[in-house]
Amino acid sequence: MPEAAASLAGLFAAAFGAATILPFQSEIVFAGLQLRGTVSVGWLIAVASLGNVLGAAVNYALGLGAERFRGTRWFPADSRALDRAQRWWGRWGVWTLLLSWAPFGDAFTVVAGLMRTPIWLFVVLVTIAKTGRYAVLAWATAAAT
Repeated sequence: MPEAAASLAGLFAAAFGAATILPFQSEIVFAGLQLRGTVSVGWLIAVASLGNVLGAAVNYALGLGAERFRGTRWFPADSRALDRAQRWWGRWGVWTLLLSWAPFGDAFTVVAGLMRTPIWLFVVLVTIAKTGRYAVLAWATAAAT
């Protein structure tokens, strides 16, 4: 595997893991590859963003699956409270997905699944957040050198 492809595969894996509930960090890998200069910054941003968005989609799927616990002590059979929370989330909470790049922001992606956020809206907001983070990181890394 050529060096650039191996670097991008490693970055993808780090970004994917960083977006899940696993304790990964992708920023160091991203900045290290940018400083090494063997892969264009555009490719770094694209691959890291794709991995991070797909990792967030895993969290979304976990949230979707959590509703199977409805009727248990976590989700009482009387679903009025959950229905009310879903309405509130749909109106106001969904915008927290723009903070999915931040520490603990991945919890928002799980809640988005639980709250049945439309997948298209989830993908748009999370892609904006994750790509924006890597673009800022690329700028900061370049500015620091």
